[in-house]
Amino acid sequence: MEKFFKLKENGTSVSTEIMAGLTTFFAMSYIIVVNPSILSQSGMEWGAVFLATIIASIIGTLIMGLVANVPYAQAPGMGLNAFFVYTVCFGLGFTWQQALSMVFICGVVNILITVTKIRKYIIKSIPAGLQNAIGGGIGIFVAYIGLLNVGIINFDGGVPALSTLNQPAFWVFIIGLILTVVLLVCNVKGAILIAIIVTTLIGIPFGVTAPQDTTSFSEACAALPTTFLAIFKEGGITSLFTDPAKIPLVLITIFSFSITDTFDTIGTFIGTGRRSGIFSAEDEELMEKRSGFKSRLDKALFADATATSIGALFGTSNTTTFVESASGIGVGGRTGLTSVVVAVCFAISAFLATFVSAVPFAATAPALVAVGIMMTSSFKEINWSDLSEAIPAFFAGFVMALCYSISYGIATGFIFYCIVKICKKETKEIHPILWVCTFLFVLNFVLLALL
Repeated sequence: MEKFFKLKENGTSVSTEIMAGLTTFFAMSYIIVVNPSILSQSGMEWGAVFLATIIASIIGTLIMGLVANVPYAQAPGMGLNAFFVYTVCFGLGFTWQQALSMVFICGVVNILITVTKIRKYIIKSIPAGLQNAIGGGIGIFVAYIGLLNVGIINFDGGVPALSTLNQPAFWVFIIGLILTVVLLVCNVKGAILIAIIVTTLIGIPFGVTAPQDTTSFSEACAALPTTFLAIFKEGGITSLFTDPAKIPLVLITIFSFSITDTFDTIGTFIGTGRRSGIFSAEDEELMEKRSGFKSRLDKALFADATATSIGALFGTSNTTTFVESASGIGVGGRTGLTSVVVAVCFAISAFLATFVSAVPFAATAPALVAVGIMMTSSFKEINWSDLSEAIPAFFAGFVMALCYSISYGIATGFIFYCIVKICKKETKEIHPILWVCTFLFVLNFVLLALL
């Protein structure tokens, strides 16, 4: 195990990696129940999506751990699943089989742009100031996810506001947050995981820790054939191109899926990998100078690219690298062993879904807030007194959280970076790939407005 995962070389141990894996899993385990609840609204069977979610997460996370040897977990992404149902199926009138087919094609596109090194060149084209902004922005985004998940921030009045502390979940969250902070400040090993477990137990007398409605493993297995390889059956991928009038709409939708998926992943890798040293300067140099998939970042990008198509084959929306992986990285996860632990937990959850679903947002939200605080340290590398650096950094860092989208944060950062450079007559400093990416982002915004 030491030789395969290179634990000592990465400054970690088996116990730390296991702790990191458990932390990441509990931080993202909500997807097991939430994803089928969303996708089933399109007509897909709940049990089929439940099992497809777990299978896609296991396969994607294992590829990330065993091939790339990095501590990232994959699962169907929030936001993309909502886009799948509410925009593609309800808004545009596509069937869920057609929507899955577009997700599959999106995965193939991601594989192609990874194999052809386009993703790698995109990362290289992003200036240092924006990379630091993306890192800090993901910190705010992760903390914001925690606050929204537990509901302590609400939009009932049309603007964000602190919820009235009249619900047991809020008090359990506050207790958990204080406990997490105390344990971290006192340098207790495994502070975040301990806090999740203790807060979950505290939630029992409050009535907050309670199992959700799920399905049995046998029922899920019986339902899986309805979505497995559905894209190759009648009404699937071939039906997308039978009506010439709809082909432009199909291509626009695939483009929207692809650009969001691609930049969500790039943002997560930049935001967490650089600061933690998972993707070191030596690794980036290896990626730049060597052909093939020699660096960890190369392999991680490929692992992420393959996961979306695999998920679509089983019956779920885009499978992507989860930003909640930052919680495991925050407690010391540095190798693929963390990912393997997460994959094992997902496998167990197929049989113990009722138990796993009992862990409340009130117990995991403090972990996300704490990790978000740690990640905002990237902001200190930005020269905020220089407006030409501060303006694009601000938009990249804060729009990410405000719009609940990593890719939108990157998009606005890119756009304002180009605007600043044009005004200062420094367009030669803009990498050609950055020009292309900015144009594609603007095009995506225009096309979404026309959908």
